[in-house]
Amino acid sequence: MHHRNKTIISICIPFQCNNNLVWDKLPLIMEKAGKLWGGRFTGMTDPIMERFNASISFDKRLWKEDLAGSQAYVKALRKVDIVTEDEMKEIQDGLNKVHEEWSNNQFVLQPSDEDIHTANERRLKEFIGASAGKLHTGRSRNDQVATDMRLWMRNNLASIRTFFLEFIQVIVNRAKIEVDILMPGYTHMQRAQPIRWSHWLLSYAWAFHRDLQYMDEFVNRMNYLPLGSGALAGNPFNVDREFLAKELGFLGATANSIDGASTRDFVTEFLFWSSQTMLHLSKLSEDLIIYSSKEFSFVKLSDAYSTGSSLMPQKKNADSLELIRGKCGRVVGRCTGFMMTVKGLPSAFNKDFQEDKEATFDVYDTMQDVIRVATGVISTLSINRETMYNALSPDMLATDLAYYLVRKGVPFREAHGLSGSVVALAENKNCPMTSLSLADLKTVSTYFEEDVSEVWNYENSVEQYTSTGGTSKANVLLQVDELTTWLEKLKAK
Repeated sequence: MHHRNKTIISICIPFQCNNNLVWDKLPLIMEKAGKLWGGRFTGMTDPIMERFNASISFDKRLWKEDLAGSQAYVKALRKVDIVTEDEMKEIQDGLNKVHEEWSNNQFVLQPSDEDIHTANERRLKEFIGASAGKLHTGRSRNDQVATDMRLWMRNNLASIRTFFLEFIQVIVNRAKIEVDILMPGYTHMQRAQPIRWSHWLLSYAWAFHRDLQYMDEFVNRMNYLPLGSGALAGNPFNVDREFLAKELGFLGATANSIDGASTRDFVTEFLFWSSQTMLHLSKLSEDLIIYSSKEFSFVKLSDAYSTGSSLMPQKKNADSLELIRGKCGRVVGRCTGFMMTVKGLPSAFNKDFQEDKEATFDVYDTMQDVIRVATGVISTLSINRETMYNALSPDMLATDLAYYLVRKGVPFREAHGLSGSVVALAENKNCPMTSLSLADLKTVSTYFEEDVSEVWNYENSVEQYTSTGGTSKANVLLQVDELTTWLEKLKAK
């Protein structure tokens, strides 16, 4: 049975009756909407398939980029006389009206709007009529969505980049101000050697420095235009793709139409970048969770980034850091999930690529929140300087004792063994190494002299690391200067 553009069919619907599952035929009205791809099809689409296939619920975030691509494309069509001057202006005016509706939150989606491209073209036709149909000449949703995604990522990653720069700046600022604070450095979660708190902070600043460099690199790799690639074979109307690239702010056009319309390398790179950055943020969070525990008490989180317990009134939980650590799994999961989607695909475009958007949007939203929260945590936490210093212990100077002997001419392997013997002697005497007399030390090696007392000084310990990258004050301040100069250059761009 037909009613205008609707078809009524009967389907079997299960329902419960007297505890028995029965089936009955119920009418279901199905829209025979004008689809961009519908000319070849005569039958109706299963309504479940309609919902399964539609992406408008999430790709509507691409509305601005989709309209921008269309504004550029109609200019390119004018250059090859596919549209007249009047038609181009009519289409441009119509696209502006669609843009205005989206901007004012007045755009009304229809059940027939399968995706953002369909929605925008449908509304354009409602505004200007038949000439709207010329806009899609030579263009496929394949190259259209590839362009939209690149535009969206390029536009929106700029805000993440700004937040990330601010985050690194906060770390560097703290490192400069708190350069004189000493703390234990750990390997294998065991106290290892004295370091500067600032040196620990900057270890993360350099990791995030690499992350930001990688972001800039993959954004540049992404910044090439797919539009004009068509579905896979290219554009038959000699559309000027270099003109399109310039109009949309790309560095150039993709060199191969199959690759241009189908590659999602830029998506996987973004997801991998986010995963790598989240690994660094998760590691930072784990350190601070440990350092903020009562057992350590090196740092204290501000109330703004902590929560309490519903049962235990005394609790102050580092939930901000725990959530960052937890969301690392979410981001990595999105990355591995989409990579597995791409892994099994044949060449050219496949509908599987629709999975790229939800992964990208979710990870983008997560990264933006995480970076801002991490910035707040680092900028507001307080340092327990005295507790950090008191956590230093003489046994952490065992390596320094070996270095002392090396400076006396003892080969390091031998010096290492002699220092270990001193550690054992102190343990046997049940006292710290600093309490051993010179006579005690000479029972281990005659190389020990009066100046060995200079080893028992934590400030001297950190100051001996004068090679590039070491924890001496001069080296730490040099790192601060290098990072500050780098940040100022990036902010000036």
